Amino acid sequence: MTASRPVLANNSALLCGSPELRALFPAVAETTYLSICDKMILADPIRQGVDRFLDHLTHASTNRVGHEEKVTSSRRLFAEMVGATPDEIAVTRNVSDGLNSVATAFPFAEGDNVLLALGAEHPNNIYPWLHQQRRGIELRNVRGVAGRIDVDAMIAAMDSRTRLVSVASVSFAPGERTDITALGTECRKRGIFLLVDGVQSAGILHHDFSNEPIDGFATSTSKGLLGLYGYGFLYVKRNWLDRLMPVHMSRTGADAENDDASAMGTYDYRPRPDAGRFELGSYNLAGAYAAEASLTMLLELGTRAIEAHVLELADELRDGLNRLGLPVFAPRLPSHVITLGEVDAGGHGYSADPRMTRCHEVLTEAGVVSTLRRGQLRMGLHCYNNRSDIDTVLEVLQDARRIAGH
Repeated sequence: MTASRPVLANNSALLCGSPELRALFPAVAETTYLSICDKMILADPIRQGVDRFLDHLTHASTNRVGHEEKVTSSRRLFAEMVGATPDEIAVTRNVSDGLNSVATAFPFAEGDNVLLALGAEHPNNIYPWLHQQRRGIELRNVRGVAGRIDVDAMIAAMDSRTRLVSVASVSFAPGERTDITALGTECRKRGIFLLVDGVQSAGILHHDFSNEPIDGFATSTSKGLLGLYGYGFLYVKRNWLDRLMPVHMSRTGADAENDDASAMGTYDYRPRPDAGRFELGSYNLAGAYAAEASLTMLLELGTRAIEAHVLELADELRDGLNRLGLPVFAPRLPSHVITLGEVDAGGHGYSADPRMTRCHEVLTEAGVVSTLRRGQLRMGLHCYNNRSDIDTVLEVLQDARRIAGH
């Protein structure tokens, strides 16, 4: 019997972009928030979940087992969201934790190779693989153009010693969506593990791991899942679990007679048969309370509906920016991240292009939250955004161009 899902009080029939949904996010009453690709904003129900955790601590009203029910609940809710089973989901601290769990557990032999697009990935999906070279593996850099992950080039680079491919579902800049289906289908044919950094898509774009050819997927709750920093999930497809031996082990990850993390099992232990083998020690319980609330809300909205909503708004924003004559990045596959300017014309938090610097300045002055990444001006959309947000951006930039005489 499937466990019942937690209920958000007085928030039935929520719709993307609706006044009722927006009213749950204090930040959207104060700003035009277009930076989910940088970090989440907390909704009232998520904040209330954390408050419940703090109340329990304050009044000693729940023990560890009671707190960890939220861990179990959040694992189940995330599995439901992505079309997995709870035994395929490990609770982690963040994306780096998940990626490293797979990288260190994978049964590489000297001479095996891993494919990666170094020019398109966030550093947290680069350093784990640079570090694994000490095991004698070859790291193959598949070059793309303008920060793109070139799936055809990835497939062409595969050979009989390719064991793993690691890619972002959506690049953090320029914000392009990777053709996971094409890449994963080829990986399946060759028995290659496809590992996805999904932090830019989880909770915003629809995922169904029962159909998508993904073997591993790491994310945190600090962006589209609308939770806290320091809490995340790792999906590992069931048929790979027995082949991945964790480097680190605690009582949490050991297969024992009971789930009491303080009870010693036998010295002749085995890792848990499920993804819980990657879980270490005590959980971020505040993160679990927040995740239970945020995932409940996202499931009520539905990730198919969220994706349709954000992609429609993203198209409108790109069209409007193009009409203003601004250099809009044109993705091959649509995503919720919109970027302006040339990739790598600058770095983290700055641009060498004065147009991007000025656009960012005028948007900030008008209360529009965006970011500069790899020299590009970057904006990201989620369920709470609506057409008024798009209109605000276009009006601000149009007025700035008019005042400047451009």
